[in-house]
Amino acid sequence: MTRLLMLSTIAALWPITINADDEIERPRLVVAAVQMRSSRDLASNLNILMEHLRGCAARGVEVAVFPECAITGYFDDVARETTTDQLQSAERQVADCCRELGIAAIIGTPHREEGKLYNSAIVITSAGDILERYHKVQLAESWPDPGDHLSVFELDGVPCSIIICHDERYPELVRLPVLAGARVIFYLSHESGLKAEHKIAPYRAQIQARAVENGVFIVHANAPANEDLSGSHGHSRIIGPDGNLIGPEASIFSEDVLTATLDIAEAGAGNARRSLSRGVLQDWWQEGIDRVRVIREPIERSPVSSE
Repeated sequence: MTRLLMLSTIAALWPITINADDEIERPRLVVAAVQMRSSRDLASNLNILMEHLRGCAARGVEVAVFPECAITGYFDDVARETTTDQLQSAERQVADCCRELGIAAIIGTPHREEGKLYNSAIVITSAGDILERYHKVQLAESWPDPGDHLSVFELDGVPCSIIICHDERYPELVRLPVLAGARVIFYLSHESGLKAEHKIAPYRAQIQARAVENGVFIVHANAPANEDLSGSHGHSRIIGPDGNLIGPEASIFSEDVLTATLDIAEAGAGNARRSLSRGVLQDWWQEGIDRVRVIREPIERSPVSSE
């Protein structure tokens, strides 16, 4: 694909339309970052998650984002011991809930496939279809296998992508999907706890840098801290293309829900696109773009939607 054709394809992913009154309709996406605390109890996690989905749907949210390993909790032994059948059943319950509520969700979960165990994020559409399973690429844990792809997918006509936790330290994992069309990046995490205080400022700076250096929105759902200072450290946030926060960030200990309406036309991705229009790395970036998987069809359809 030539650079001109590639840029035309990106523009076609989120067209601006004109209504009957000749007013420009700017593409928008209502999102929620759900700062959820998960336990070792799978059934309890599912109940809490689906209750959050019901609350988000009632508030007009179109896409709700949950932390890394929200379904099982971020526990190495639980991730290893939860069976394929249990994980598939959990996915189906959440997908059915999304279909019934008419809301899309992006949720962290372990995923087993062809003898491998991944630290993944599933993308569930408002029709209850599984659109994508992204597997964490850069690992900080001992239990998962490394991910095998980057991706761009559409939710409500908006091109999006995902990174998980430690991935944020690798700018190319955002830059390449943005060059392939993504304008909203969903960031799921269960970062270090409050006892690792020296890591918190870099965590916060890095994900804001990913937004401004690319000119895109980032919706970050992290887990909160526990009373004994275990868990993560909260501070979920929604970040604009200029790197500034949209509204307040979440607290440290509470299970908070942040919502925002994203004006996608503001995500021009100018800094990213200039990588292709100038400099000595144009061909190198193009080779990277060719490695990004563009998701156009669900990988698993809801039993209802497939009838």
